[in-house]
Amino acid sequence: MEVVDEFTLHHRLTQTPGISLVLFTSPTCGTCRSVERLLPAAVPSDVRLFRVDVQQAIGLARAYEVFHLPALFLFRDGHYHARLDCEVTPATLGRAIDAALAAPAQDEP
Repeated sequence: MEVVDEFTLHHRLTQTPGISLVLFTSPTCGTCRSVERLLPAAVPSDVRLFRVDVQQAIGLARAYEVFHLPALFLFRDGHYHARLDCEVTPATLGRAIDAALAAPAQDEP
């Protein structure tokens, strides 16, 4: 999982074709650590994973209106699609990604 911040997130996403998930997390959040461990096995191998440490990227967390951790955001070809609020299991996350991608892309927060 590649670590990004407010200076690198958009640049990395625009350089990454296909589906990307961005996990907003904190090292002091136990649930975040669990999700971070589960996420690689819960997504298809072609999905790129990025991690934002909100303690290091407070401005980015504010821009995406992250008030509760962990938070997952879906992008395709560098374009924002949706915030995903679901369990991090292969079946549940897969359905949430498919549903979000079937809908039109949303405006970035």
